[in-house]
Amino acid sequence: MGLWQEMNDIQKCIGNSFLTVSEAMQQIDDNCNGILFLVDDGGRLSGCITDGDIRRFLLSGGKMDAPAIKAANRVPKYARTREEAVSLYHKRNYIAIPIVNGEGKIVGLYNGEGHEIRHRDALNIPVVINAGGKGSRLDPFTRVLPKPLIPVGDLPIVEHIMREYRSYSCNEFHIIVNYKRDLMKAYFFDNENHYDITWYDEEKPLGTGGGLSLLRGKFADTFFFANCDALLTANYGSMVKFHKENKNAITMICAYKNINIPYGIVEMGVNGAIEGMREKPRMSFLTNTGIYIVEPEVINDIEDDVPVGFPDIVEMERKKGRKVAVFPVSENDWMDMGQLPELEKMRIKLYGE
Repeated sequence: MGLWQEMNDIQKCIGNSFLTVSEAMQQIDDNCNGILFLVDDGGRLSGCITDGDIRRFLLSGGKMDAPAIKAANRVPKYARTREEAVSLYHKRNYIAIPIVNGEGKIVGLYNGEGHEIRHRDALNIPVVINAGGKGSRLDPFTRVLPKPLIPVGDLPIVEHIMREYRSYSCNEFHIIVNYKRDLMKAYFFDNENHYDITWYDEEKPLGTGGGLSLLRGKFADTFFFANCDALLTANYGSMVKFHKENKNAITMICAYKNINIPYGIVEMGVNGAIEGMREKPRMSFLTNTGIYIVEPEVINDIEDDVPVGFPDIVEMERKKGRKVAVFPVSENDWMDMGQLPELEKMRIKLYGE
C-alpha cells in the first residue's frame, strides 16, 4: 500500500513561491523527497520544482538568487482525492502527487511506498580512480592505512565509491596508486566481490592529474575520473548524457554549497559610506567534487612523470579551445569522505543512526 501523508507531515515539502532557487534547493535537500511544491501567498499550489528543474535552469544561465518559481513547473500534476492521486502516481514515474481542495490548497500528498526507486542506466564506462595521495586530511589514520582503505561503516571509502559505479554497470576499474600501495592491492586481492582492477604504480607523487599519463593509449572512448574520497549519489546517466550531448572534452561535476554567514554583512563605498547591509546572508557557490567525465584525447596532453593537478589540466584544455563544462549537482548528493569531521556524517547517511 502506498504512503499517504497528511498536512502535518508534508510542510517540509511545501515552500513559498518567493523562495530563491538557492533556498528551494536547500529545502529539497532537507525534505529528502527530491521535490518541493510551491504555493502562493494564499496557500494555493502554483508550481513544483525538483533537482532536475534547478539544474536545467542553472545550465540555461539562471542564477541561484532568482525566484524559484522561474525554474519551476508551473502546471504540476495534482489530484482532488487520494484515489485520483494513486491512479495518477502509478501511471508514470512521478515523485509525488499533491492532493488539493476546492480552493487549490494542498491537503495531502501521495508518494507511493515512500521510497524512490531510481532507474540506473547501464553505462558500461571505465572508471579511473586516483588513489595515490597520502591523505593528510585524515591524519593520523593514514599513518596506518592508505586513505582509500579508511572504513566508513562496513566498507572502506574506495569500495563505497566502486559499488556506486558498479550499480551503473561500470565494472572496469583502473586505480592509480602510490602511498601504501601494497596494502591497497592486498585488500582487493582477497575481496569476495572480485572487482576488475588494473593497477598503475606512481614512482613519485604526480598530483591529482599527473597519474593519468600512465594510462595513455588505454581508452578509445569516454571514461570517469575520480578522486578516492568523493562519493556521488546523483544520477550518473544524466551526467554522461550531458557530457556527450555537449561534446565536452571534460565535464567537471560540481556541487552547490550553501553556507549561512552568522554575521551581518556590510558593503562599503567611497569614504566609508554604507552602500548596503544584509543580515546573516546565505552564500551559494559551486565547488569541485573531484569527479570528472573525460575524453581520451585529454590524456595525450598530459606530460609523463610531471606532477600536475587535474584542475590545471581542465584549465589547459579550456585554453586550447576544447569544450570543458560544469554539471551541477545538489550538495546533498555529494559526500566528501576526505575529512575527519565528515566521516561520521557519511556513515550515518549510508547506514543510518
